Parts: sequence; C-alpha cells; structure tokens
Amino acid sequence: MTLWFVFALMTVAAIFAVLWPLSRSSSAQAGGSEAVVYKDQLAEIDRDVATGLIGPSEAEAARVEIGRRLLAAADGERDLPARANLGLRRASAVVALVGLPIAAVMFYLAVGSPRLGDFPLASRTRTADASQPLENMVAQVEAHLEKNPADGRGWTVLAPVLARLGRYNDAVRAYRNAIQHAGDSADRRSDLGEALVGSAGGVVTAEAKAEFERAVAQNADEPKASYFLGLAAEQDGRQADAAAIWRAMLSKAPADAPWRPLVEAALTRVGAPVAPALSNEAMAAARDMNEADRGAMVRGMVDRLATRLKQNGDDVEGWLRLLRAYMVMGERGKALSALSDARQAVANDAERLRQLNEGVKNLGLDG
Repeated sequence: MTLWFVFALMTVAAIFAVLWPLSRSSSAQAGGSEAVVYKDQLAEIDRDVATGLIGPSEAEAARVEIGRRLLAAADGERDLPARANLGLRRASAVVALVGLPIAAVMFYLAVGSPRLGDFPLASRTRTADASQPLENMVAQVEAHLEKNPADGRGWTVLAPVLARLGRYNDAVRAYRNAIQHAGDSADRRSDLGEALVGSAGGVVTAEAKAEFERAVAQNADEPKASYFLGLAAEQDGRQADAAAIWRAMLSKAPADAPWRPLVEAALTRVGAPVAPALSNEAMAAARDMNEADRGAMVRGMVDRLATRLKQNGDDVEGWLRLLRAYMVMGERGKALSALSDARQAVANDAERLRQLNEGVKNLGLDG
C-alpha cells in the first residue's frame, strides 16, 4: 500500500504542476461600456464649469474620481482576452484531472498488469536472430518444424545445414521430409544419398546407391548422383565401371564445371587418365575428330601451355592446369618437372607459392 500511496502523491503533484499556470487569471473588471460612461461624465463636467454650474475646485475633485474609475475600467478591458480563454483553461483542467489518470490506468491494465501471464517461449523465439550461434537458429527451426511437420520449405532449408554440421542422421530425416512435403526432384534425391553416405562414414551403401539411381532416372546429367555412382563402383572393386561413369561425365561437362577437378582426380586414382579439360570451343571442334586427331590436338594445347608458362611463370592457375594435364595423361615425370619449374617461377612471391602448393596437394603430386 505504501508504494501505491507514493504513486498517488506523484500523480497529484504532476497534475498540480499542470493546473497551476492555468488557474492564474485576473479578477473580473468592469466592461468596455463603463469606460464610455465615464468619458461622457468628464465631458459633462467640462460643460458645467463652462456654464458656471460648479466651481473649479468641485470640478477638479469630480475629475479625479471619474478618472480613477476610468482607469479601472481600462484595466478590465485589457483582461478581456484572459477571460475569453477561461473556457479553454477549464477544458484543459478537466482533461488533466480526469483524462490523464483514466488513460494511464487503461494503458497499465493492457500491458503492465501483474495479472497478465508471461509470453510463451515459442512466441519469443519465433524469429531467428542472425547474430546468434548457428546451433541456436537450427534449434529454433527444428522447434518450428516439430509443430509444423508439413512445412516442406522449412525442411528444404534445414536439411543442408544439418549435413554441414555433421548431423547426417538428422539430415537424412530432413531430406526425406523435404521430398515428401516439397516434392521429389533429382537434386533432393542426390542430397539425400549424399547424407546417407555421410552417415555411413563415406561408404556408398545400397540405400544411398538407390537414391542416386532415382536421381539419375529423373535427370541423367545430375553430376552429384553420377559421381557417387562411380564411387560406388570403385568401392565395389569395379574400377573400369567407375572410370566409364566419370569419363562420361567429363565428356558432357563444360570446361569450367566446378566439379571437374574432383572427377579428374578420381579417374587418376583408379588409373584411368583422361585428356585435360578443353574450352567449349575446342570441345566443339574436337567432337567430329577421330581419337588420334583429338589426342594430337590435346597434346598441342598442352605443349603451347607449357611454352607460355616458361615465358611467363606468374600464372599459378596455368601451372596447375599443366600439372593436371600431365597427370591425367599419365605423364607423371613431366608433371614433376613442371612442378619444379613452377616453384622456381613463383619462389619470390609467397602468396603465389602458397596457392601453388595448395593446388599440388589436391592433385596428389609429390614434388
């Protein structure tokens, strides 16, 4: 009760501070009509003096009294604007005395009452904060999907994140739900198969292989599914089948395909080197050549690249392309020689040397 009493006193003090300036007003004075009467009386005194009806002393006393009343009437006229605002002041006083307390009570009952329950945790965490850790955001999305299991878009967004976090079993479940509620596609089947491979520690199981086959059935050019089918063949000891799958991928792939180095390295691993990547224009020109002519064209391109790099050895990407070409052509000795030349060419540039060494690691080339 003491706290409420203090709040009441504070409210009264605030209202009094508002009303005090409004309550100050001049007392009511005579209207403008009184001033006119007094002026007429002064004129009449002057006429009486002129006709001799009253003496000068009596006239002077009368003028003093009438002048005093005239000044009082003039002061009343100056107070008229203040009296005109009296209604406005009274309205303001009513609002301050009645309106403000009512508004404060209504606002408090709406948002500040201790009788109100707490907001549910789900309502407070419905919107993910981009600044919080990824695990917290994932937990929020998972909580949302537990209540809305048919949200296909939510499963589609969550699944790859779970896979990147290494939660492969959860990712498998998420991909299955995405397929069920967001629709089947080659991409989703490939991603599901990859998650199954991750959950099996890198082994392409029969279940994962079935998903990759479903993906290829929907899209024969789906690269992820094709690569893992080749990997399945390699793991089964069928090196030739793996090489055939990967060769077919490269034959249809553009020169700048991001997965091309991975497939080329896989072919080198199974002992099936292929011609290095050609530009799209060169691929079109080589399409109608026989095997011998195509090999000669590739050899000429490699030789020209090697000559250019000997003249200007700053091109790290060029050196890596040359090394890759020698590796896939089965010429490891030339690859090692080119690697030695490349390191000498960029020896004075620490950043280029680092990039070269990183690329060599990916090629599996010992220098």
